[in-house]
Amino acid sequence: MQLSDERIKLSPLGESDFEFFIEILTCSKIMKHVSKTLTYDEAKKAFEIRSRPWNIKSDGWCTLPITDIACGDKIGWIALKILNHETKTAEVGFILKSDVQRRGITSSALKLLKNYAFKELQLNKLVAFCSVHNAASYCVLEKLGFIREGCFKEHILINNQYIDSYAYGLCKSAL
Repeated sequence: MQLSDERIKLSPLGESDFEFFIEILTCSKIMKHVSKTLTYDEAKKAFEIRSRPWNIKSDGWCTLPITDIACGDKIGWIALKILNHETKTAEVGFILKSDVQRRGITSSALKLLKNYAFKELQLNKLVAFCSVHNAASYCVLEKLGFIREGCFKEHILINNQYIDSYAYGLCKSAL
């Protein structure tokens, strides 16, 4: 599976993405609003899990590195995880290198994944969670039609601090 537009390409996480994956998860600046910064060993284990083959029946994440077509660099990733196979609900998440943020790349990647999820995978609903302090992420979600459905108090733990997170949803019927 490969998804693309004129600027970016999304393709499954592979062995050649290892160093890039480690770079993201061990960078405190990038992980600031996402999770604790991982050690090399923790990031390596995460890569082993995330790089397993994925299909619609999988319980893990389908992680798709985002490649800048113009220069060929990996600049982030977007991911999808089926939460409930019966209701056809999946969670989406994304992360981008700091130096390429605020250029519309995340919006492009989410648009590609959203279309794939609803048209190809026949999902019914996508959900996303983000820190209440991560305005860039919730603005992308809102721009692409996701609705803020709630706020979970002390929902995520980042650097030994409980952080509230917003819950967003987008139903296929709303398109």
